[in-house]
Amino acid sequence: AIILDFSKIEDGKMNLVPVEFDTAVLITGLVNSISERARTKGLELIVDIDETVPSKLYGDDVRISQVLMNLLTNGVKYTEKGSVTVRVQNQGVTGDDVNIRFDVIDTGIGIKPEDMPRLFSEFERIDEKRNRHIEGTGLGMSITRRILALMGSELKVDSVYGSGSTFYFSLKQIA
Repeated sequence: AIILDFSKIEDGKMNLVPVEFDTAVLITGLVNSISERARTKGLELIVDIDETVPSKLYGDDVRISQVLMNLLTNGVKYTEKGSVTVRVQNQGVTGDDVNIRFDVIDTGIGIKPEDMPRLFSEFERIDEKRNRHIEGTGLGMSITRRILALMGSELKVDSVYGSGSTFYFSLKQIA
């Protein structure tokens, strides 16, 4: 499915389908999808939702889920001990729009500063030697960035090599 999405994005055929969705249902669905993988590795999965985040939002919940699922999957994949956190924060309301920040924070291997530029290039795996046992095409981050661009956002990352990473983005949603 991820390759299919990639070709749709390449052809400019991927459309956003905004709907009203329940914030808690979106996050619960993600947690349920990833919790078994986290438990198998002995990782704590932490959910931190700011209580001022509206319970109902209007946006493309499927695309938001895809982006968060990719970030959570990577978080679990590249973390050997500790935790993976999904944090959702209300960054303020302007008229009908609410600015929501989504963070996925892990206590994993982190990213070397010199590898940062390669993080988002297609089909490129970073720290190949250290990550050779970790499966993946390297496509995920590229697609994630393109989906976010469609939604008028961008993926940012703060990382300390050896102690973890925070991937985050903000989205304007209609509250």
